[in-house]
Amino acid sequence: MPRRALIVIDVQNEYVEGNLLIEYPDVNVSLANIARAMDAAARHGVPVVVVQNFAPASAPIFARGSAMADLHETVGSRPRAHYVEKSLPSAFAGTDLADWLSAHDIDTITIAGYMTHNCDDSTVKHAVHAGLAVEFLVDASGAVPYENSAGRASAEEIHRVFTVVMQSRFAAVLRTDEWIGALETGEPPARDNIYASNQRARAASSGAGR
Repeated sequence: MPRRALIVIDVQNEYVEGNLLIEYPDVNVSLANIARAMDAAARHGVPVVVVQNFAPASAPIFARGSAMADLHETVGSRPRAHYVEKSLPSAFAGTDLADWLSAHDIDTITIAGYMTHNCDDSTVKHAVHAGLAVEFLVDASGAVPYENSAGRASAEEIHRVFTVVMQSRFAAVLRTDEWIGALETGEPPARDNIYASNQRARAASSGAGR
């Protein structure tokens, strides 16, 4: 059995009613699944680490001291084993998270929270490079749309593409129900690799062209 910790990243009011609204999946769905994951972790003895992001008080988002930077009640009202404050995307960068996980013999982290393509993705890759196994809860996370000089992408596109890439190498991507089931049965989640993911896509493209 893996020795897991559930890492709940940046579930703050900014994403629910502030200037950076989660659009996909629906934020109310992801919040409900975050709550379910935290409750399941408590039932199964999986420690929960809550991560909170802060920016300077003058910043347009996550301003220290603002109500929008506060943890959303879904997370703030639930127990946790450890708390991490950060100012960079990865929950490992400039924090004691790695030391805490090591001290508690954690070898697998499960990530929920926001945003899929920013703090979640950065934390996933940081963890993999540190030798940890990673699980990602696809319906307990979420994305926002972007438009800049490189182009435009919807929240759904960003969330889908990032999770496909995660599953190809970096994490086992699971629905919350699947993760709770794994806690109950001990069955390891399905993992994949770059080569197999690529070959399936090539085969599908080849078949569609016939």
